[in-house]
Amino acid sequence: MSAERKTETIPQWKQEEVADVVEMIESYDSVGIVDITGIPSRQLQEMRRDLYGSAELRVSRNTLIVRALEEVDDGLEDLTGYVSGQVGLVGTNENPFGLYQQLEASKTPAPINAGEVAPNDIVIPEGDTGVDPGPFVGDLQSVGANARIQDGSIQVMEDSTVLEAGGEVSADLSNVLNELGIEPKEVGLDLRAVFAEGVLFEPEELELDIAEYQADVEAAAARARNLAINATYPTETTVATLLQTARGDAKSLALQASIASPGVVDDLLSKADGQVRALASQVEDPEALPEDLRDVATEDEAEEESTDDQEAESDADEDEDTEDVDADAEEDGDDDDDDDDASDAMGAMFG
Repeated sequence: MSAERKTETIPQWKQEEVADVVEMIESYDSVGIVDITGIPSRQLQEMRRDLYGSAELRVSRNTLIVRALEEVDDGLEDLTGYVSGQVGLVGTNENPFGLYQQLEASKTPAPINAGEVAPNDIVIPEGDTGVDPGPFVGDLQSVGANARIQDGSIQVMEDSTVLEAGGEVSADLSNVLNELGIEPKEVGLDLRAVFAEGVLFEPEELELDIAEYQADVEAAAARARNLAINATYPTETTVATLLQTARGDAKSLALQASIASPGVVDDLLSKADGQVRALASQVEDPEALPEDLRDVATEDEAEEESTDDQEAESDADEDEDTEDVDADAEEDGDDDDDDDDASDAMGAMFG
């Protein structure tokens, strides 16, 4: 009775708003609370349009959102603990992980204002600022940037961290960053929590590296397939490999046991032919072999003769080298005799 009197005191427009929010909540598989603090109205409308077709964003008074969540119940009342500050409701039929990824991908860079907390280290990069020499070089130096006038413009000499993550942005730093066009923060819908299929998820549980996750799943699938193959466990993905392996093992067994079957007859004949030829090549007298095997012995003899010829040629080359050396030695001896005769003639002439 008291609940009825409390409902009667709520203005009609609020009752209608709560009913609309309840209808919106009940029409989606996943419902979450998003932080919209600091997002200009124009950008918020753009984000709503970007979500159209995959998710719905609804902004209402916090008290009405809480009332709607409590009215739906089914565990959704757990989301009321995340309704504070500037928030909105987001509903989707996608899984919570897909919703989180979509919201993160929709964020855009934005300038940071004085008094805001730096979400990460703010760095002014090395290079030409494009600003003509003037008092701005002093503004850069005052916020901690290594800057000076060089080559007719203001240059930042090295990457300069001017504020660490968690620090409060001063008015001077905000002005410098705006002048340089540096937008150190991202504007978007920050998911605080989402409820789906009876489970409440927070952002830390939804933040996944998709590429790494996919690689892990693929590696696990490959290991499972290898295990199934080694264990001879037939599945849709392993049966083809198992049949191929079994066929190879059966063929190998048939060859080793000389079992004549249609699939191995050609291989058995080829194996037998090789064995016969190997045996025939060991027979020294080709005449003792059947005519169709004499060519094997002939081929072996030809190979041996070719080898002997090569060795003979090598020996002949060595002999020629030796003869050349002896000839050179004889020529040197003749030269010595000629020198002796010439010496004797000179002695007779002057003796």
